[in-house]
Amino acid sequence: MKTTKRIAAIALVLMLAAGIACADTLSLNGTIEYGETVPVYAPIGGTVENVAVEQGMRVNAGDALFSYKTDKTYASEDGTVSGVFVQPGDDAETVTERFGADLYIEGNSKYVINASTSKAYSSVDTMMIHTGEKVFLLCKKKTERNGTGIVTAVDGTSYTVQVTEGNFITGDVISVYRDAAYSDTLRIGRGNAERANPTAVNATGAIVNVAVKDGDEVRRGDLLLETLTGTFDRYDMSGTSVTAEEAGVIISISAEAGAAVTKGDIVAKIAPLSSMRVTASVTADDRKELKAGDKVTIALESDETKTYEGTVRYISELPEEDTETVQYKVTIDFTPDENAVYGMSVVVTTGSKSVTVVGE
Repeated sequence: MKTTKRIAAIALVLMLAAGIACADTLSLNGTIEYGETVPVYAPIGGTVENVAVEQGMRVNAGDALFSYKTDKTYASEDGTVSGVFVQPGDDAETVTERFGADLYIEGNSKYVINASTSKAYSSVDTMMIHTGEKVFLLCKKKTERNGTGIVTAVDGTSYTVQVTEGNFITGDVISVYRDAAYSDTLRIGRGNAERANPTAVNATGAIVNVAVKDGDEVRRGDLLLETLTGTFDRYDMSGTSVTAEEAGVIISISAEAGAAVTKGDIVAKIAPLSSMRVTASVTADDRKELKAGDKVTIALESDETKTYEGTVRYISELPEEDTETVQYKVTIDFTPDENAVYGMSVVVTTGSKSVTVVGE
């Protein structure tokens, strides 16, 4: 018995001399990966005007991915905007059916003259009215009320004059002439001054931008509305850009400037930062030392001062393929920061095992 104990003691001394050290951690090599990709669907059809991202870019929630080229509606005259009935997301035709127009413009010209040639000077020329011609207007009872206008419509012997200059009141009887001297031989008719109706502005498609509001002064050619062909499923798109719904990395972008997309097309795929995780491999011998819920420490291989706390989500029940030894995939959740990037190598450590390493 004494001999046996003595041999055991000598063996222990020799083992220590050979360089046996004790370690309390299990160390695994891992990689930062994305757990899922989220597709981005085209909310409506149209032509892509500009693509703001590329594959591999990190984006934040709300960042523009691409923008559409829109159909634009412009003011046809100077005036004041009134009755804006549309808002982004609306179907323009539906609003027109309900309110008669998407919006209105009250022109700077407040009056029109609904005239006829019945009181014109009797000649071939004075009976022939031309759309677009400039005419001179005179109130016979109040000659101080005079001005000019332009013929905007002709229907047989009747025609309409849009007042461009002058002060009149509703009901004034106005004589219409072809010269500023109000020559009797150039009188082409007579009519009544009436309040000019506001100009109805109508568009087609889905409203994506309303560039004006009630009371705005506009000039001819100013932008009023922007639309896209089709309709939205929801009434929440504002502007002309499709944006990222959450922070992540662009895995793919299929939208191209000048290309047409159809509503429902997958135009991009994003790997959300919220799905970032670490995967590592554990041997069959070490597998029993880990379980779901265990806390681990994750260190970037490129900078071991950057560490994160992680939690084992699960350990695969199936061995990995194409490995020389039997190994199992370990998936670990953690909260990344700007230093953590997909594809980075990491070292995962846990205090769940005691191992003995023999030095050479």
